[in-house]
Amino acid sequence: MHKLLIVDDEEMIRKLIRKYAEFDGYEVVEACDGLDAVTKFRHNDFDLIVMDIMMPELDGFSACREIRKTSDIPIIMLSARGEEYDKINGFEIGIDDYVVKPFSPKELLLRINAILKRTATEKVEEKKNEIVTMADGGLVADITARIVYVDGVRIDMSPKEYELFFYLLRNKNIALSRDKLLQDVWGYDFFGDDRTLDTHIKILRKSLGRYSDFVVTIRGMGYRFEEKKLQ
Repeated sequence: MHKLLIVDDEEMIRKLIRKYAEFDGYEVVEACDGLDAVTKFRHNDFDLIVMDIMMPELDGFSACREIRKTSDIPIIMLSARGEEYDKINGFEIGIDDYVVKPFSPKELLLRINAILKRTATEKVEEKKNEIVTMADGGLVADITARIVYVDGVRIDMSPKEYELFFYLLRNKNIALSRDKLLQDVWGYDFFGDDRTLDTHIKILRKSLGRYSDFVVTIRGMGYRFEEKKLQ
């Protein structure tokens, strides 16, 4: 049985998520703020965290940063705000998904199910030794170890950024639609706008530095990863 940590200062929201999660067979622990969440995380083994951003004592972003110091546990962030700045901030510190309030509990559970299913698949795939080298060694991706080097410098990426980058690499020179990327990388039929994907592409390009142009935009469709000769 998977164990979830639900973090929100609104008891009604915690109880609502708990009701649907337990119906789906999950074990649920609640936390009322970020400080409570970090404390309970340190003393329990959770499989996924659902965390609100605006909370007393310690906000969701700060709690996520603290958790990311020692764990890559999947985190879904909840927020009443849907601005791109908040999403970029969340994705850069390592959250896996961002859900804007008000939300459908059923949709949230679909996202939880998909993330946990994908995480289990990744653990199997990581057993394969897979290293990709491009640009005469300037760009190296050790997929097995989840390490990326840009011109010899190790680049830190969020878990979702790694997943998106490695998926693009495995499908090099193939045109990938937005729906395909959302389905295969996020693991569910995406509900809402696809700016989440665009935001991650923007972050990924920033991480790749002078190799950012390797991620090609296909107008009206999606993206393609292709190795190019640098000027």
